[in-house]
Amino acid sequence: MRWSEHQLAMLGAMGLRLWQPAQDADAACPPDPPATGRRPVPVGAPSVAPDHVPPITTGERPAASAPELRAAPASARPGPCEGGAVADMDWPALRAAVAGCTACGLCQSRTQTVFGVGHPRAHWMIVGEAPGEQEDLRGEPFVGAAGRLLDRMLMALGLTRQAGDAEHQVYIANTLKCRPPRNRNPEPQELAQCLPFLERQLELVQPRVVLAMGRFAVQSLLGSSEPIGRLRGRVHQWRGRPLVVTYHPAYLLRQPTEKARAWADLCLAADVMQRKPTHRAGD
Repeated sequence: MRWSEHQLAMLGAMGLRLWQPAQDADAACPPDPPATGRRPVPVGAPSVAPDHVPPITTGERPAASAPELRAAPASARPGPCEGGAVADMDWPALRAAVAGCTACGLCQSRTQTVFGVGHPRAHWMIVGEAPGEQEDLRGEPFVGAAGRLLDRMLMALGLTRQAGDAEHQVYIANTLKCRPPRNRNPEPQELAQCLPFLERQLELVQPRVVLAMGRFAVQSLLGSSEPIGRLRGRVHQWRGRPLVVTYHPAYLLRQPTEKARAWADLCLAADVMQRKPTHRAGD
């Protein structure tokens, strides 16, 4: 994509520097496919929940060996998330800032950034961890086997990532907007650089409930290093908004016996939605 002079001037006024060659910001969030219609909430547990529930295991994502993270070029620092500029961005400016971000070395190895998908004023916001190979190629969070499992989990609650209204279409975002090489775990400085982008997405969506999926989503939003097994089962708060902790779908594919607990977490989030709505500016 070639940026127009107007767009370059706007980004320059915000103190943002584009990484060259620039990626198309719109590619990070492709158009939603046609709506599939609303689905009723079924009675009882869905197919994702097994009959037997074993003791909780606390490991979520095995550490992967990887070469040292390459430092970003000196000209790429400070990143666009410094100086408080992100906190004032609207959706187009935020999308452009993510697409052009060079705040850490992940910009050198990504195919494209993974911004987020869904309704911009969704009642539910799903926060995952870092993009994997398929997400990096498609520019969309939660694709592949983990994405299909997430879709089935959402469908069991009458929710979808497809086109719909704010009540039924969720918004999905990741803690990191770029894929770590070889799908290694995110580094603390990478999470810190991307956090303002995620926080701004949360502020723009103003969800009634946040579902944090996986260890790194929990660490970013709650600042806690406790295992998921100790944090799930109760309602937390993110800036006054209810937040429910659960396992990442990729972990559930490796540990299918934990699907019952994940379903219980979704039911807890659904119970939160039945309570008095959180005030949303502009509603």
